Amino acid sequence: QVQLVESGGGLVQAGGSLRLSCAASGRTFSSYAMGWFRQAPGKEREFVAGISWNGGNTYSADSAKGRFTISRDNAKNTVYLQMNSLKPEDTAVYYCAAAPRTTAWDLLTFSSPYDYWGQGTQVTVSS
Repeated sequence: QVQLVESGGGLVQAGGSLRLSCAASGRTFSSYAMGWFRQAPGKEREFVAGISWNGGNTYSADSAKGRFTISRDNAKNTVYLQMNSLKPEDTAVYYCAAAPRTTAWDLLTFSSPYDYWGQGTQVTVSS
């Protein structure tokens, strides 16, 4: 079992920044690739960014490229999402999730490979 707890969400004006954190406990953190997803009201959950078990590979959705950066610190059992130049359309509940490190890289943009999910943190961007 892996427990994931997100933090760092809040209300920010358009153009501002937030850094989300996701603290993991339980099984060895480095056994998992990690992802960030988000879900806006009335919309399906969507992939935001992913990172391999050792941080060597990262991938971001087109909506996040150039603005969001995913990183991880395995010594702290934490994955981060640095979000800059925020837009009102970034408003959503943001979730972190853990997938087995052996998961094929191209599958990590989908929800199904992820075994564990956090409870989410709300990000609201005002115009």
